[in-house]
Amino acid sequence: MSTVSAESTGTTTARQGTAQGTTPAPLAPAARLLPALGAVYRAQLSRARVARIPLLFVATFQSVGIMVLMRGVVDGGSEARAVVAGASVLVVAFVALNLLAQYFGQLRAQGGLDHYATLPVPPAAVVLGAAGAYASFTVPGTIVTAVAGSVLFGLPLTHLWILAAVIPLAGAALAGLGAALGLLAPRQELATLLGQLGMSAALLLGVLPAERMPGPIAWARDLLPSTYGVEAMARTFDARPDWPAVALDLAVCAGVGVVSLAVATWAYRRAAVR
Repeated sequence: MSTVSAESTGTTTARQGTAQGTTPAPLAPAARLLPALGAVYRAQLSRARVARIPLLFVATFQSVGIMVLMRGVVDGGSEARAVVAGASVLVVAFVALNLLAQYFGQLRAQGGLDHYATLPVPPAAVVLGAAGAYASFTVPGTIVTAVAGSVLFGLPLTHLWILAAVIPLAGAALAGLGAALGLLAPRQELATLLGQLGMSAALLLGVLPAERMPGPIAWARDLLPSTYGVEAMARTFDARPDWPAVALDLAVCAGVGVVSLAVATWAYRRAAVR
């Protein structure tokens, strides 16, 4: 009897609040960025874990194979440094640009954005979490490629610690670009095509030595976000690296990463409301 009375009292209070025009309280507060980012990152990492070994094998085998082919053309010097640095960053481009564009294109085509739209998760957390999860798979392959390339071309291993900065900064720039391409493409097939074209651009403009490129192609190379990560890594193979120039290249890469992730976040909001 007391339970029924309590329910009746609560119902009466709710009706009075509605009659008086009181705004109902929200069901739950919106999640903060960092906790939401961590949750999305762990969920995406767990979901993609099944495909981790094929991703690592394909990305690494592709880059190492390119270096083996280039070994017959390039002997050493600045060209060898450019090939090793470009092939290492190509692993990041394969996952962060190509596969992420395909993922967001598929997510949009299959209505997966509706799931995230119903959650109290900031759009930036969705984009950053997915980008971080996919970029995490590039770490082992990038390290293996850099070590193998250094041994193949006789380059020093002393400053390969620069990968600790190159991988996240180049990964952020390329992941933001890949997510934006996948979210802005009107069709899933077009998102896949754009991701493939982006990776091909990273291959041709990043691995091939800049000295052998014609003027217009070299200008296009400067527009590619991963170029600055390649340049930063290539400089560290010198006997006396130009550290201010390395820092400048990494700073440009970081700035492009911020802009590309911001564009990807805007594209997610635009795609989620449709």
